[in-house]
Amino acid sequence: MLTLSADVFAKRRQHVLAQLPEDAIAIIPSANDILRNGFDNTFSFRQNSDFWYLTGYNEADAVLLLAPHRPEGEVVLFNLPKDPSAEIWTGRRAGQEGACRDFGMDQAFPIDSFTEKLPQFFKDRRQVYYPVGRKPEWDRHILDAMHRARAGVRRGAIAPDTFCNSDTILHPMRVIKSEEEIALMQHANDISSEAHRLAMQHCRPGLYEYALEGIIRGHCMTNGSRDMAYTPIIGAGENACVLHYVTNNAPIKDNDLVLIDAGGEYEYYASDITRTFPANGRFHGEQKAVYEVVLATQLALVDLVKPGINWDSIQKSCRKELTQGLIDIGILRGSCDTLLEQEAYRPFYMHLFGHYLGLDTHDAGRYNNEHGEWPTLSAGMVFTIEPGLYIQANTPNVDPRWWNIGVRIEDNIVVTENGHHNMTTAPKSIADIEALMRD
Repeated sequence: MLTLSADVFAKRRQHVLAQLPEDAIAIIPSANDILRNGFDNTFSFRQNSDFWYLTGYNEADAVLLLAPHRPEGEVVLFNLPKDPSAEIWTGRRAGQEGACRDFGMDQAFPIDSFTEKLPQFFKDRRQVYYPVGRKPEWDRHILDAMHRARAGVRRGAIAPDTFCNSDTILHPMRVIKSEEEIALMQHANDISSEAHRLAMQHCRPGLYEYALEGIIRGHCMTNGSRDMAYTPIIGAGENACVLHYVTNNAPIKDNDLVLIDAGGEYEYYASDITRTFPANGRFHGEQKAVYEVVLATQLALVDLVKPGINWDSIQKSCRKELTQGLIDIGILRGSCDTLLEQEAYRPFYMHLFGHYLGLDTHDAGRYNNEHGEWPTLSAGMVFTIEPGLYIQANTPNVDPRWWNIGVRIEDNIVVTENGHHNMTTAPKSIADIEALMRD
């Protein structure tokens, strides 16, 4: 089983500590259990990605503190204590001893003592790095502790007076993936690519969309991808034109295109794959024409990826390729440059070419800075490339023979030192898809 070692998490914490000002403290809360229904039935627990990135700790109700040059220990965890009566119902806990022994914490305290002890950690700290507004219940605890710490300021004590967003340190770190992270993402891609193949092979008119969702989920879980990275999108016919369609309960008709956007998560790292294929195993004329435009665009964009390329240049290429393709098949009329200036593609293509991928499906990282400048690709970046065309019924000035054709093709791409690596192996050429479904 692939996994990250405790040393990886420790090095990440040290990297954050090295970037924090000496008079600062960082506070990163975990995720909490979320009630699903009734009084004690919760959703499947999923750890907060920033917290996981720094700890590898998979329990709810915890807070990580990073305090540079604190004599008693720079890395402190507040977490649930050992409790045999609770653990017999909900599973074993690390407790404070386990937090230090197994997760490399310098100190650990029961979570119930957090509000009492926090003002002590604020002594001689002027800045608090914390994601304000993301968890209101923790905001109140931290603000209250700041007020209590500031009670001694008139007597010469130093206490925090500034909030800084912890994302400014953590998220640039998360944008560049290590070899270990890329290996986990490749494994998630391998599992998910095979799930897409199985869905194509099992698809036939008369099935309901959720039957294909079951195949995807079942294969991912059976092969170690216990959770999906996001709710799968299984859209047939007109539903393929809804970008985030997750109802997945319609029957699949004979002449439908089926769009599946689904990816499993492995050791918290996501895959995000989209494939579009004909329900009956054969692309017909209009479906084939639209599909070929999207595929040609997707292949062209993947070929652009290498260090030094500007993110926005790929987006501009995407719009140009799709616009020219729409002209070539007769849906748009006019010169490509004029239609681009008019954004004539917008009724058919309304999203970006892709997004960062990692611990989150739409992963951490800014796409442009305060000056509106887009990032330059660097080795270790991982993102999706997913152009699409969506021709909804009753689109003005579009012949009805094109209606209800939705196509998106999405791969997961790693920027390497000399170019790129495509982690996604699910078939996407018309010949490969039709051969797979036929055989």
